Amino acid sequence: MQNEPLAYRMRPHKIEEIAGQQDIIGKHTPLYKMIINGHVPSMLLYGEPGIGKTSLAYAIAGTSNIPFIALNATRSGKKDIEDVVNESRVTGKVLLFLDEIHRFNKLQQDTLLPHVENGSIVLIGATTENPFHDVNPAIRSRCGEIKQLKRLTDEDLFTLIQRALSDEKRGLGRQKIEISQPQQMKIAEAANGDARKALTLLESVVSASDEEDGVTIVEDALLQNLVDRIGVFGEKKGSHFYNLLSALQKSVRGSDVNAAMYYLAHLLENGDLVAVSRRLLVMAYEDIGIANPSVGPHVLASIQAAERLGLPEARIPLANAVVEMCLSEKSNSAYKAIDAAIASIHAGKVGDIPSHLKDTHYAGAAALGHEGYKYPHNTPIGSFGGWVNQTYLPDNLVGTKYYDPVLAGEEKKLAGIYQKLESFKQKKK
Repeated sequence: MQNEPLAYRMRPHKIEEIAGQQDIIGKHTPLYKMIINGHVPSMLLYGEPGIGKTSLAYAIAGTSNIPFIALNATRSGKKDIEDVVNESRVTGKVLLFLDEIHRFNKLQQDTLLPHVENGSIVLIGATTENPFHDVNPAIRSRCGEIKQLKRLTDEDLFTLIQRALSDEKRGLGRQKIEISQPQQMKIAEAANGDARKALTLLESVVSASDEEDGVTIVEDALLQNLVDRIGVFGEKKGSHFYNLLSALQKSVRGSDVNAAMYYLAHLLENGDLVAVSRRLLVMAYEDIGIANPSVGPHVLASIQAAERLGLPEARIPLANAVVEMCLSEKSNSAYKAIDAAIASIHAGKVGDIPSHLKDTHYAGAAALGHEGYKYPHNTPIGSFGGWVNQTYLPDNLVGTKYYDPVLAGEEKKLAGIYQKLESFKQKKK
């Protein structure tokens, strides 16, 4: 057993041993009470890698004493599912832990679902993807509990590290290890909420440390060296990656420079420059918009510079772009206007193009009535340029408003012009 990784050996055997997740499996929760009372519902566990989905499943199995089978959806076929079904017929009930359940195919579902439905198989599915997006509805409908696990706190991980250091049977308790509490906390902080990463780092630190007189002594320099090699949390194209993109945009929209820098740093450390650049350009036009029209070209220039530079230097122009967007005046009026127009069309609110707006660059246009268009440039109006009071919307949509100006930044001037033109329309003869 000692040859197995520490993170594997320290998996909890009972739900009382779970680190963190007290809002899901704490003694006050309905789920805890159900399991203690002998009822284990089928459930989906959703969250990032290393936060305890597998550990929770094993702990539930250990607490319930129901025959337990663990499978991975990426490596399991119909035969594996049939074996689970056969086991349930022998034992009366089986607890099946299915990791990466979002990879579950239809054939596997068809084999398994009736048995989940009748209760002979209790299904605990784990996924790193949002189950409401990526898990088949047939699976979701048979899971009475859908729980999103959170990243563990530094304190949770510190407790887990201490438990591993003192556990003589499964942990490192039989070794004499000199490791201070600040060093243990440094490991907890470096793991960034990932229990597996914390225990793996602890094991690496102990294994790499020198022994003196039978005592393994952890040195600060060695610990720092190993901590520096730990990657940040998140993975390309996983749910957490998209959550980071979302958090970045919402932080910029909320004008919080420090939060935006935090999320930008995480995204760039994941290395997907294309996805980050695309989102920044969207933000420039969606959230800053015409309150500060110069931001769009500025962000585009920053993206082009980033592409030429590549990482890690790409972070510099992109950081410039993010700071400028955070502190810029903001307007989503144009974005809302086009969405309102699209929604209107989808709702069937359409009409014929006015005849005077139709193409006249062909013989016979006049015979079809495609005439009467007044060229605005021929009618100067103050310092605005040219304008003429004529109908542009279909007759049945005249008066419809999609655009609602925001009185911010440069849009203040545009809003003033818009309101003036609207007042001119009211004077139409």
